[in-house]
Amino acid sequence: MEFRPCIDVHNGQVKQIVGGSLLDEGDRARENFVAGQDAAYFAGIYRDAGIRGGHVILLNSEESSYYEATKRQALAALRAYPGGLQAGGGICPENAADFLEAGASHVIVTSYVFYNGKIHYERLKKMSDAVGKERLVLDLSCRRTADGFRVVTDRWQKMTEEAVGERLLDRLSAYCDEFLVHAVDVEGRAGGMEEDLVRLLGKWEGKPVTYAGGVHSYEDLERLRTLGRNRLHVTIGSALDLFGGCLSWKKVSEICAAHVE
Repeated sequence: MEFRPCIDVHNGQVKQIVGGSLLDEGDRARENFVAGQDAAYFAGIYRDAGIRGGHVILLNSEESSYYEATKRQALAALRAYPGGLQAGGGICPENAADFLEAGASHVIVTSYVFYNGKIHYERLKKMSDAVGKERLVLDLSCRRTADGFRVVTDRWQKMTEEAVGERLLDRLSAYCDEFLVHAVDVEGRAGGMEEDLVRLLGKWEGKPVTYAGGVHSYEDLERLRTLGRNRLHVTIGSALDLFGGCLSWKKVSEICAAHVE
């Protein structure tokens, strides 16, 4: 289990938000924390600590008046920690090179591939071919439904018909290097994990999977390790002391490092 840190950028600022509250209209979101420092500052912390595999996420659409400011923040973070961070948020074959050339180890993709409610495999292949499968992370962020969990896209605003499970992971693993899964219903609430999702992801024995959503105590880390069979990496945002929370990022990193296989 690895600690995968995050840098979320919205309206040109590093923030922690309540995931399901993000709206393109008016560039609105319920905020848990707004940093006084820029994205490169946090990238420098992770760089100096030698923590790799985290991600910087652009939370504004390309149509937003804030997009360019948000993108500048993201690119600055990537340049501050070359090869140490992944980049996501509106990535497509046409702009992926901007982030890779700035220093991203991988690009993270959802909406380009999960288009109009389902997977478009021609888009997936185009994306994978454009950057190389070894540099592609697929984001399967999801929400609970009556019959399990379904992928959501467009900054977690649109539900798809794609169910998250071993079958989907098996199908998509031929095109990518890793998966990132935000449990959107609990993201940014620091109220506990989506345990059924953790169990589901922990059953799969394929490529690396990073879970994000609701982890808010050191006990949660142990429970994540147990329920996820020590197969999942973890992202923590609002609960970290870096973002106004009560968990020491250093202690989190130490706990996770003790369980790396």
